[in-house]
Amino acid sequence: MTMVRRLAGDADPGLPLRLGSCSNGEYPAPVTGELATEAMRRARHDADDAGRRLGWSRRRFLVSSAGMASGLAALQACSDERARSRDTEPGGTFAVPTTATTDVEEATTVVHGADDDTITVVDVQTHFLESGEFGVGFPQAQCGEDEPIDCLGVGYWRDLVLGGSDTAVAVISAVPVVGDADPLSIDAMERGRRAGHELCGDERVLIQGHAVPDVGPLGAALESMAQIADEHDLCAWKVYTHSPGGWYLDDHDPDAPQIGAAFINAARDTGVPVVAVHKGLAGGNPYASPVDIGPAAEANPDVAFLVYHSGYEPAITEGPYEPQGAGVDRLVRSVSQSGIGQRGNVYAELGSTWRTLMGSPDEAAHVLGKLLVAFGPDRILWGTDSIWYGSPQDQIAAFRTFEISEAFQERFGYPALTKDVKRRILGENAIELFGIDAPTTPCTPSETAGIRAGLATPNRVHGPQSRRDVLATFWREHPWAAGDVPWLPR
Repeated sequence: MTMVRRLAGDADPGLPLRLGSCSNGEYPAPVTGELATEAMRRARHDADDAGRRLGWSRRRFLVSSAGMASGLAALQACSDERARSRDTEPGGTFAVPTTATTDVEEATTVVHGADDDTITVVDVQTHFLESGEFGVGFPQAQCGEDEPIDCLGVGYWRDLVLGGSDTAVAVISAVPVVGDADPLSIDAMERGRRAGHELCGDERVLIQGHAVPDVGPLGAALESMAQIADEHDLCAWKVYTHSPGGWYLDDHDPDAPQIGAAFINAARDTGVPVVAVHKGLAGGNPYASPVDIGPAAEANPDVAFLVYHSGYEPAITEGPYEPQGAGVDRLVRSVSQSGIGQRGNVYAELGSTWRTLMGSPDEAAHVLGKLLVAFGPDRILWGTDSIWYGSPQDQIAAFRTFEISEAFQERFGYPALTKDVKRRILGENAIELFGIDAPTTPCTPSETAGIRAGLATPNRVHGPQSRRDVLATFWREHPWAAGDVPWLPR
């Protein structure tokens, strides 16, 4: 198992709050907005001055909690200035005192939480790649290892997710590749589980089964689910309704394969009645729309549906809910029309969605506000889609400090994003859903900063950073889709 390379010397590790363009390989990386671009410029400028005041090198500052707090403070300052220039109030804010940029103890509290305010972070969507050519098209795969795939492998995943962040429990989730080419097979997931246990000394890693009812004979696919469940301890079934084929969970389209009900029944029969389905982040593919979530959940009240990405599409600018809106509005509309309300059997998940939105605070406030209104604080799950974005610590720190402004609460009816709500989202909801006896601290609580400081590229992102990279990566790694994906041009 390849571990993350360590770096000697004082090379620049990059900004700890990474707001630049990046994708998980399934959608074109959005262009970095003006707000995020200016925030990153200021954070780079401020790093040298703050480091000197602390007597630190630039590298030491940028891998520290103070460096993270500085990035968040820069983002908040830019957001405030833009709002003033438009004679408005910001919708999303980051509660970061400016003193945290040079007060190490205060910065640690801001980024990791106070000792008496422990939040157990459960990341319900993480990945790594173990074999084959999948992922080697990612620019970040060239990390210096002899084999590019090792840059996205289990050792890097372990060190970046469990060792280099506040994540206490991680769920390994399947990727949309089938057959022998699958770089994250169930056996690879088991190796990931063992790697996590070796690092942490306890049970901190959960795995999902990858269901592919649209590949090959349906009967054989369902029998495979039963076999996998017999041989492995699963927490959920991961499914893609848009890749490699196209179908719906509720079978509402007579022209699509009628396999949704059969799949859900099979999941129930395996004793794992939890379905994690990718919805959104698909460039407009209709089968990735969450239109089927509400009806499927209504018809199967004993099955939990985890909606990965919450139907978010980066090409859509998120605002207040619109009855005919796109993006996240589709998920809200689907569950509302089916009578699935708060504390129902549908969970909205934030993987890649939060990472993309955290550099656009107003959009982030709208998305979180809409989800809180529709699902309540008990049905939103924390996920990061890491390892594609490197260590998830910047996502965690940004979420810990994020607030929905009083102006947006009053204007749009959004609830406050309180510490108790964040505690639910970051971990407690997943703990209850999966019925796990979760640890209360990260596996290396006192060593996390030291681990990050020693990484060769602690602030590197591990996913494609341009539309060209995404397209090249997608077609290389999804050869079965040739000619059948009109929504994703060559």
